[in-house]
Amino acid sequence: MDYRYILFDLDGTVTDPGIGITNSVMHALRKFGITEDDRTKLYKFIGPPLAESFRDFYKFSKEDALLGIKYYREYFSERGIFENMVYEGMEELLSALVDQGMELIIATSKPEAFARQILEHFRLDRYFAFIAGATMDEKRVKKAEVIAYALESRGIRDRSRVLMIGDREHDVIGAHKTGVDVMGVLYGYGSREELEEAGADYIAENVGDIKKFLS
Repeated sequence: MDYRYILFDLDGTVTDPGIGITNSVMHALRKFGITEDDRTKLYKFIGPPLAESFRDFYKFSKEDALLGIKYYREYFSERGIFENMVYEGMEELLSALVDQGMELIIATSKPEAFARQILEHFRLDRYFAFIAGATMDEKRVKKAEVIAYALESRGIRDRSRVLMIGDREHDVIGAHKTGVDVMGVLYGYGSREELEEAGADYIAENVGDIKKFLS
């Protein structure tokens, strides 16, 4: 396939935010009197919009979910944002794709300001032509909305030349809603079963597989 525009999810695809996100969720839950010591149970928060996760996983009301986001950001904005690491081989992949003439774009349900701060911290922002994320007020948060915003912002009309790369079903569903092909990755926080059931067009086991596919 002749892909020229490559959209990357951030969490679980470019960086591993497991510690920072779960610590932030734990902080928020404690504000509601909920103690969760097993962070693996909170990995399901990585990928989906936060409000949706608080409602789905802890049965929060809409109002409590918004309050949960506020408490989450108290910790995340100060500490959790940097409790994060770049996946091995990722910078080499990004550099190689740019050298091949591809345009790279971040498309994440994380607030755009946080995404930019993380990419600047790891000095990865230089590889991306555009960083598209959610708004702080949750008005743009679903993956399809973020992808559509990214494509519109860059003036990309030929969607047959766009590939979304992400680790969760939300990436697959959101991309297909906007007419974009998707590669699911298995090194993040989604399973092969999740990605295949969602309809991923391709599956990559590791960062090296992405590079081979796009070379």
